[in-house]
Amino acid sequence: MTDPGGAPLPSLDDLEVEGRRVLVRCDLNVPLEDGRITDDLRVRASVPTLKALLHRGARLAVCSHLGRPKGKVVESLRLAPVGGRLAQLLERNVTALDTITGERVEAVCASDDPVVLLENLRFDPGEETNDSAFSGALAGLADAYVDDAFGAAHRAHASVVGVPERLEAKAAGLLLAEEVAVLDRLLHDPERPFVAVLGGAKVSDKLGVLANLVTRVDALCVGGAMAFTLLKARGQSVGRSLVEEDRIGEVGQVLEEAGTRGVEILLPRDVVAATSPDGDADHATVKLEDIDDRMGVDIGPQTAQRFSEAITTARTVLWNGPMGVFEIEPFAAGTKAVARALAQATDAGAFTVAGGGDSAAALADLGLAGSISHLSTGGGASLEFLEGRDLPGVAALRRRTT
Repeated sequence: MTDPGGAPLPSLDDLEVEGRRVLVRCDLNVPLEDGRITDDLRVRASVPTLKALLHRGARLAVCSHLGRPKGKVVESLRLAPVGGRLAQLLERNVTALDTITGERVEAVCASDDPVVLLENLRFDPGEETNDSAFSGALAGLADAYVDDAFGAAHRAHASVVGVPERLEAKAAGLLLAEEVAVLDRLLHDPERPFVAVLGGAKVSDKLGVLANLVTRVDALCVGGAMAFTLLKARGQSVGRSLVEEDRIGEVGQVLEEAGTRGVEILLPRDVVAATSPDGDADHATVKLEDIDDRMGVDIGPQTAQRFSEAITTARTVLWNGPMGVFEIEPFAAGTKAVARALAQATDAGAFTVAGGGDSAAALADLGLAGSISHLSTGGGASLEFLEGRDLPGVAALRRRTT
């Protein structure tokens, strides 16, 4: 298995862990309300690697960030609730500490305690600045390092790059390894036809992905508010829809590249147009040329059908981002149509990948989360990988310690 850097990643099979304390960087950044986890997907996703290490006789020091405390202790962002859920999933005690480093942490990590959970890494400002002393303190807690937090692999933080620079014994966890393998397959070895479906609010968030994918896919479906910048770049009327005027030139270059390569760009022909993006606003399905002074808040049924046909006839499909204001029910039909088409393509034998919170939510709402080939937890890391970037956390695993 390789990534954009070209070199193979060290795997768990390469790591000697019996009787050793292993620092495992997980992505346990879950939503909390009143101290309760409202979605434990990321906790559940971390369990296979942790169980594999425990089965091989390792003692674990699990670490993660949670939220954005900005280098200060925020009581509502403590990891104790996550530790409780992790203990249930691992079916063993998890010692949740209320600090990250220091003598007490060192003593617990030096003990025979099988599973230790460090406090929220971002309570220490040294995490996000990749402070050398903080990296060294974390590395000093363990004999080996495993990174299973693909969702943080695009961050050059202490627990992501500083620690593996100090520990020779290091490997990719099962989740990180799978994410890299799946995304690498999309970029370098897709079965064709390969169709990408992109949505979301801002085209600026995905320009790099657009520019890279247009050199690799056979067709590209673009929905969501980001589609209107592409439509305007083509000279089409978009009413009061969201347009990033300063990106029209770059979008035009992507469209020109697609034309040169013979890549089909599918854009909305009809939309759900509303006077505002609120659920109680007046709205109607109209052809794009009839949008007048309204704004597009979802793709229309004709466009949803075109996108669905492209998806269900593909052999490889990538979906990232909603087709409209998905969180408001009257504007969710396009996103749900894409989700159903993705599941249908999977049933027909296509390799399907979905990423992004709204895409995952749509699949979950329809009971289809388990009906696609791979549901990515990567977020921003997935997007940067799909841009063709060498992620700092992944590169750090490949480099030998000096």
